[in-house]
Amino acid sequence: MSAYSAFIFDLDGTLIDSAPDIAAALNVGFRGNGWPQLDPRYVEQFIGNGPRRLITDILDDQGIPYDDAAVEHAFQGYLHAYLDDPAGRTRFFDHVPEDLAALRAAGLRLGICTNKNHAVTGKVLEQLGLAHLFDAAVGADAVPACKPDARHLMAVAEAMELQPGTWAYVGDTPVDQATAKAAAVPFYAVPWGGGAGVEVAAGHRLTRLADLLQHERKATAAG
Repeated sequence: MSAYSAFIFDLDGTLIDSAPDIAAALNVGFRGNGWPQLDPRYVEQFIGNGPRRLITDILDDQGIPYDDAAVEHAFQGYLHAYLDDPAGRTRFFDHVPEDLAALRAAGLRLGICTNKNHAVTGKVLEQLGLAHLFDAAVGADAVPACKPDARHLMAVAEAMELQPGTWAYVGDTPVDQATAKAAAVPFYAVPWGGGAGVEVAAGHRLTRLADLLQHERKATAAG
């Protein structure tokens, strides 16, 4: 088995706890429609399928009637608020910055595949000081079809010029896992976010991102 030369990561719930910023921006959009304000931990359980789906899933859960125009109005309010301050309340999960730096220092290439808006993704990475670590970061609106469609993940791999069998995807939700399965690439789950509830193959549940260095070393030794 060849060593991995790269890892592509989900963003929200995998590298960062962005629920407070997402909820704050979402509340701006909801307020514009006279809809109730939301707690970040409530919002967190719906994150992963992109902002429009986030809005409709919450509305459905709360039994609030809506139409396409109302959803679009809420989305635009959310997007403008999020772009204004995309990471002011966001925190890293344990050891993420230093582990990403260690992966990069070990010669591994890194990418991002996220259902977050593409422009917001770039601003978040810049504000958190992570942008320089990634070769490519592709948001949902930058591709014809987003996760769990395999084309989203493959668009990142193509942008990084990765060869089949040399990389894996890391995430925290069933959507991430389904995306990896659709793309026929290995999947690793983080222990935080929704990762603890995702069933993965033996050896594919991480305790921290630095574990990926051990997987890489084992792959090298087995090659």
